[in-house]
Amino acid sequence: MPATRSSHHAGLLQIHAAVLLAGGAGLFAKFLPVSAAVLTAGRTVFGSLALLAVAMLAKSSLRLHGTKDFLVLAATGALLAAHWFTFFLSIQVSTVAIGLLAFSSFPLFVTFLEPVVFGERLHRRDVATAIVVTLGLVLVTPSFDLGNHLTQGLLWGVLSAFTYAALSLLSRSYAGRYPAVSISFYQQAFAALCTLPLALQWEGMLTSRDLSLLLVLGVVFTALGQSLVVASLRHLRAQTASVVFGLEPVYGILLAWLLLDEAPAARTLLGGLLICGAVLVASLMHRPVRGGKLNDG
Repeated sequence: MPATRSSHHAGLLQIHAAVLLAGGAGLFAKFLPVSAAVLTAGRTVFGSLALLAVAMLAKSSLRLHGTKDFLVLAATGALLAAHWFTFFLSIQVSTVAIGLLAFSSFPLFVTFLEPVVFGERLHRRDVATAIVVTLGLVLVTPSFDLGNHLTQGLLWGVLSAFTYAALSLLSRSYAGRYPAVSISFYQQAFAALCTLPLALQWEGMLTSRDLSLLLVLGVVFTALGQSLVVASLRHLRAQTASVVFGLEPVYGILLAWLLLDEAPAARTLLGGLLICGAVLVASLMHRPVRGGKLNDG
């Protein structure tokens, strides 16, 4: 049916555009000479304001059902702040490729945290996926010297992956209770409150260029990306969206190659192939975590 095929193609364009924006967000850690806290604060402040405007235009309710929901969303906002702070810091001290590939290991943590949190059975294929992802991380690691800035970047990226896995699991039970744009607004607003005090301690001066780039990061690479994900899910299965999101490091590495002249080493590419391949296969084999990619770095 032409109409259905057209809608499917529109959904694919939307999700690929969202993934391109998600992969490109990491480049701002190289474009802007500011701290990771300033980057995170700028992204969440402008992102939350843009999402508030989207929610008002779409007439989405922002009313919460109780104090418990408020506290849970505040906790997820704190996790989101920690995720983006460590994500940007990972790229600042290493490369875009290492930061993105390390973050892509987050399904490894979901695999082992999900059975603990929700009492779900751990499958052999999940363990196999975790082993392959671990091997990929070992290959990406330039050395096991903590004094090596690339190793430091990888470790910050793995911490970013862990906080994102915790965020995904904590958000999971709320994915169907509120509109996605409302959840994202509260998470980013709370993340902004967490990071603003740290950002204000930065001793540098923001130029008009810095503010413009932070505005673009928050509005285009965050709020617009979020809206594109939501729009695409009207035409695509969640599994399809999850598989496409496995291309996030690919898009990010290509953009860094083109715009920053950051050519990844052969060992990094091989490790990335193992990580991305394992994540893509896992996404095809079973359902993704609900609510897991809406606020991606």
